Amino acid sequence: MKRSLLVLVAAVAFAAFLALGLAVDRWGEPALLLAFDRAIVNHGTLLAWWITQVGRFYMLAPLVVALLVAAWLLPAWRARILFSVVMLLLCWRGADFFQHLFARPRRLDWFVLHEMSYSYPSTHAAIATGFYSLWAWLFARSQIARSARLAVTGFLCLVALAICWSRLALGAHYVTDVAGGALLGLVFVAAGLAIWPEIARSAGKDCA
Repeated sequence: MKRSLLVLVAAVAFAAFLALGLAVDRWGEPALLLAFDRAIVNHGTLLAWWITQVGRFYMLAPLVVALLVAAWLLPAWRARILFSVVMLLLCWRGADFFQHLFARPRRLDWFVLHEMSYSYPSTHAAIATGFYSLWAWLFARSQIARSARLAVTGFLCLVALAICWSRLALGAHYVTDVAGGALLGLVFVAAGLAIWPEIARSAGKDCA
């Protein structure tokens, strides 16, 4: 993928992210989306609770440790693994920064746990896009066996979508929060690939 295209994607995604954040800060959740927010909440709550843990620190920390061990053992994947860890940290801390910047209050129709941090953008959605979806893309471009490649790619895409759904089912975020988080994750990945284009080139090379 050309660097100029990646820069364009990052710039457009960031502009959309800021525009969406300013819009919901001024006018709130659009009525149509608010109706959807209310319709989806408290459906599959127990499943949503377990899925949402996949985007929390205590689940991600051991995963990062495992990835770093894999980076040491698999030199051909080292750059991709380190890139994914950097993206994870950027999504986590970046979403936290913008949450304080926009200072959007959380929903009141929550279930299981009332989270007290700000709402826009969703950190979980940023991680779902900038980490889990990134890994789906990396595996899709890899040279591992086709059946394994399709299975892993599909599973990771499902995980990313399920995480976003879980935030809505628990009443932890509005749809626009999840959209904003996804856009922010895309910003970091596109910008990161533009800065470090070797990642995209190495994605199809699985041998040292």
